[in-house]
Amino acid sequence: MPLVDMPLAQLRTYEGRNPRPADFDAYWNQALEEMKAVDPQVELVPAEFQVPFAECFHLYFNGVRGARIHAKYVRPKQSEGPHPAVLHFHGYTGSSGDWTDKLAYAALGFSIASLDVRGQAGLSEDSGGVLGNTHHGHIIRGLNDPDPHNLLFRHIFLDTALLASVVMGFPEVDEARVGATGWSQGGALTIACAALEPRIRKAAPVYPFLSDYRRVWEMDLCKDAYAELKTFFRHADPQHIREDEIFTKLGYIDIQHLASRVGADVLVGVGLADTVCPPSTQFAAINKMKTTVRTEIYPDFGHENLPGMHDKIIRFLSAL
Repeated sequence: MPLVDMPLAQLRTYEGRNPRPADFDAYWNQALEEMKAVDPQVELVPAEFQVPFAECFHLYFNGVRGARIHAKYVRPKQSEGPHPAVLHFHGYTGSSGDWTDKLAYAALGFSIASLDVRGQAGLSEDSGGVLGNTHHGHIIRGLNDPDPHNLLFRHIFLDTALLASVVMGFPEVDEARVGATGWSQGGALTIACAALEPRIRKAAPVYPFLSDYRRVWEMDLCKDAYAELKTFFRHADPQHIREDEIFTKLGYIDIQHLASRVGADVLVGVGLADTVCPPSTQFAAINKMKTTVRTEIYPDFGHENLPGMHDKIIRFLSAL
């Protein structure tokens, strides 16, 4: 097997390189208080796409900082009492996708809500309002703002937790039987959601993004999904005078530091040939989890489809 990162035995003990800010817990506790103060003003609008066995809706709610957030919501038409639900999060720069992607869960008797990440390809708003460079990416949005609470991914992480709260409040949903899943950025948001909403029971991230930024830099893999890190340094700190400060601030939105808060059972897929989200960065988060974690390892696969992984996720979440 070609080796693009550490050997698997070393990956299983790797603890990460990116700094954890000293006030990390206080930061996220304050962020959650801001989220809880938001009146979500939930709205369900019947979609133009419908099928005989399920109802499809555009779900809108207010997120932090005045953004109106959109998700696709599908629920089965016939259900005996409250049923399980799944939260789905998409990859970087993408959207919630087609309605047909959600129908397998509805056919199993689940509701499913698929978030449009603010400022990306879907219908959610990006309310903006930060100082500094926002060119070429969302990781760096707010990174030059003096207040770390203006980091865009802070708001996005809170959107995932608020979506969970909204869905758990629907009368058709059993709030004790809610899971989350997603690939890449969606994997990162799955971990963030499960960390910030303790009622999430099962989480199935695949090759999670947004982890261990300094490790990505040191591996010279600030390209593809992480290219904006190199762009940021070239524009804002070309001699890396502020390097420690910048990576420490990125630590607020580094999922490895949220991972210890996850209480859900976890199933995670990892491709050991992944040069987009290097395996060590994924294990930095996995190894900090204090819950039951099952890893599905694909030695010869990178940041691509992992054969059978979708089926494994369905079976895992079907136990909700």
